[in-house]
Amino acid sequence: MMEWYWAVAALFGSILFLMLIGIPVGLAFLICNVGAAIYWFGGSGTLLERIGKGVGLLVQNGFQVVASPNLVPVAMFLLMGDLFFQTGLANRMFTGIDKLMGRLPGRLSYVTVAGGTAFAALSGSSMGSGALLGTLMVPEMTKRGYNKYLSMGPILGTGGIAILIPPSTLAVLLGTLAELDIGKLLIAGVLPGVMLAAMYAVMIAAWVKIDPSAAPAYEVETPGALEKLVIFLRDILPMLSIIVFVIAITVLGVASPVESSAFGAVGVLILGMAYRVLTIQNVAKSCVAATRITVMALVIIFGSATFSQILGFSGASAGLIKWATSFEFTPLTMLLIMFAIMIVLGMFMDQLSMMLLTVPIFFPLAKQYGWDLIWFAIILMMSFEISYTTPPFGLLLFVMQGVAPRGTTFASIVAASLPYMACAIALVALIVAVPEIATWLPCQFEKNVEACLGRKSSFEYYLAAAAVAVCAAMYLLTRRGAPQRVAAKVSGR
Repeated sequence: MMEWYWAVAALFGSILFLMLIGIPVGLAFLICNVGAAIYWFGGSGTLLERIGKGVGLLVQNGFQVVASPNLVPVAMFLLMGDLFFQTGLANRMFTGIDKLMGRLPGRLSYVTVAGGTAFAALSGSSMGSGALLGTLMVPEMTKRGYNKYLSMGPILGTGGIAILIPPSTLAVLLGTLAELDIGKLLIAGVLPGVMLAAMYAVMIAAWVKIDPSAAPAYEVETPGALEKLVIFLRDILPMLSIIVFVIAITVLGVASPVESSAFGAVGVLILGMAYRVLTIQNVAKSCVAATRITVMALVIIFGSATFSQILGFSGASAGLIKWATSFEFTPLTMLLIMFAIMIVLGMFMDQLSMMLLTVPIFFPLAKQYGWDLIWFAIILMMSFEISYTTPPFGLLLFVMQGVAPRGTTFASIVAASLPYMACAIALVALIVAVPEIATWLPCQFEKNVEACLGRKSSFEYYLAAAAVAVCAAMYLLTRRGAPQRVAAKVSGR
């Protein structure tokens, strides 16, 4: 039998080599797994007999994972997001949020943060959110003289929030691969996602306060109080009610994540019919797009699940864990090493590839250190969020380059993302220092909250104080410096 370190080198080395020569990640895992299954699962006999045994066990074990009902939310959440985009409901919501902002300094940046967070909650798609925001907002902000940090930056920042706020497709995939409670993981992402959006808003307010020229003021038509109420009730509340409903029935135990994801997709269909924007064409486009991504995800999960089993059978997982823990690193040091690995991988890989390579190793190590696995999963999801804008291959950077005004350099897009990456890293530090940011909300639905948190906590009081502090900061930063009236006059955006 091969020594564990040679097994690690052979398995990871072959996958990385196949990916470097351009083989898609799912196919790379399958090719590696077939060869490894023949070697470790094939037993003795002729080559054909070993191939039959190895591939047979590989297929049997892989389909047990792919057939899991926990993966149904992936398809439903993707369909939900595509319907929201194809029917034009996303544009309606953004227009409504824009009108409610009035003459707030830097209003278009706030529209991006608020609308992007809401769209992330409804779609769970970082790429879709980034593309939609870039198409809708960048031309208008460029026209109004916004600098790159307040035009492209908020879009790059809020695009990654879709990873955290449910429904998150990546969270469902991560929970499935790591064998976590999907409902708890989805709920655990709510508070970090909202906190990240609040950090963005405060940073934008401070930026505009210090440098008003970063977001030049201009006159807009401000609707009256009654009209604002109508806009909110007609264009914003119905969309937001879907995600509130999906989260509520999940956390209250009324429906499982599988059922709640289906309710969410049906909710968007009902809204589309109510607004008379649902057509056979946009339903067909949404179904095709969701099916395409779902099939790709299932192929990748099949490869990853069997890869994890091969790592365990070959002794590679146990050997690697024993080797990593032999250095007697403190838990914090090991966490920092893992986070640094994720950031480095994010420079060259997409999030799914990162997840598939690291989950089989990182989660057994997390168990060895006695960490709360939901808390650890949120930190990993934060690393995914940061890696979306990590050069040179951050996916949102390329999405932004595709929708940015002609002449925008890649370097300027990267520079625009840096302040928002800093906010995300600061939030990771907060989650490490205050684990309740990730664990408090899902623990509220347990019978014994104190046992779930592992200690008696007054986190809700600190949370309320933080919310008051954010509101006070926003008030102080935005109450002065109302935009001066200029000759140009626009309505809407």
